[in-house]
Amino acid sequence: MTRTHHPRPQLQLRLVAERDIVLGPGKIALLEAIERHGSIAAACREMRLSYKKAWQLLETMSRHFGAALVDTSSGGSQRGGATLTPLARELISHYHALLQRLDAAPESAALRGLLRSPHAPSHES
Repeated sequence: MTRTHHPRPQLQLRLVAERDIVLGPGKIALLEAIERHGSIAAACREMRLSYKKAWQLLETMSRHFGAALVDTSSGGSQRGGATLTPLARELISHYHALLQRLDAAPESAALRGLLRSPHAPSHES
């Protein structure tokens, strides 16, 4: 009998304020991609995200945290670029630490234990 591997269900963490998702997996992924590439445009290509949408996400975060999360330099002979501010790096660090603690919590394991495969027969009649 072949056993199908099902990925472990993952928790997602979002910080919501005034109906805006201020921080979540997508915004963290954007910041990390900018850090990796040193470029908002390259991060957008990797994530298949429009440049305009990336700026909207960055502006939402900046508005709620009260400071810029990315420092940019314009093009020219030295080519432009983008670097994360210390605040952005701190947000990424706190986000991952909190997600790790949440994932390791006994309640998270209990929730996962209650999950059933959507293809398994229901126990309800």
